[in-house]
Amino acid sequence: MSITAVLGAGSWGSTLGLLLAAKGDSVRFWEYDARLAAQISKSHENKTFLPGIAWPHSILVSNRIEEALEGADFVVFAVPSQVLRSVARRAAPHVPGNAVLTSVVKGIEKGTLVRMSEVLEEEMSLPGRNLKLGVLLGPSLANEVVRGIPTTVVASSVSADVARGIQGRFRTRFFRVYTNEDLVGVELGVSLKNVIAIAAGICDGLGYGANTKGALLTRGLAEISRLGTAMGARRETFAGLTGMGDLITTCISPHSRNRHVGEEIGRGKSLSEVLAQMVMVAEGVETAVSTMDLARRMQVEMPITEQVHRVLFENKSPKKAIKELMTRDPKDEF
Repeated sequence: MSITAVLGAGSWGSTLGLLLAAKGDSVRFWEYDARLAAQISKSHENKTFLPGIAWPHSILVSNRIEEALEGADFVVFAVPSQVLRSVARRAAPHVPGNAVLTSVVKGIEKGTLVRMSEVLEEEMSLPGRNLKLGVLLGPSLANEVVRGIPTTVVASSVSADVARGIQGRFRTRFFRVYTNEDLVGVELGVSLKNVIAIAAGICDGLGYGANTKGALLTRGLAEISRLGTAMGARRETFAGLTGMGDLITTCISPHSRNRHVGEEIGRGKSLSEVLAQMVMVAEGVETAVSTMDLARRMQVEMPITEQVHRVLFENKSPKKAIKELMTRDPKDEF
């Protein structure tokens, strides 16, 4: 029997662990919060992140990372982007040398400005390890996947064999997995769109309509593509599931954390007030910082992202930010 270790029992990690358990994997979770690990073990339900969803009694949930990783041939990293490095460093000595490593994390690391697969490559490349590393990303809200609602995502890796292995591991009759060899574009698309989702939420909070959101998604995708191609990604990737697909899902769903942050700000709350009321992490907040740093480094113009950053961190009025976007110098669309 295949043994899967899932590092992180948040909503998405929990959902994927349940999916793999239903396929017959022996699934073990590591959860840094000892109280949450104990609660799930006792009640066989993640009452914090997936209330109402029963867990098989066969799933192990531990606060000891070495226990979760023992004998695993497949390891899923499902923690917030800004703690991925510390978790990977902690896990590295205990990960079996031949295990396939899969990141399902969306974000850009602050400071280093590296993608999540690059974080794992740096931390998991130990002597003697045959590193098999990929990602599983795309438009995939946990509360829909866990209920068996048809969902389609992308597996990517520098190794086609690893990508196909991840594809086969996760594919079910309701969870379709494509492969895409453009690892840079796949990771950038799902990360940068979270910033645009905050902008979409701001527009919702201000009471704007479909015209505004259609323009925002289109122009948001344009600036994501500009930065992505400047960093070596393929333009067509941003028209796919991890670009346009994930952008649409995150910007329209009432369950999107990033859209929720923007909506509350549009209604007049401060960023600190919004985050204080949230249990889950809205990755777009930190990604806004990293994206602006990347845009400056690559000398790429990203006007929507720039205004989101100013609203989040410089107390700029959302209405003023939108006015400045609308009154920029006239340009050709392409």
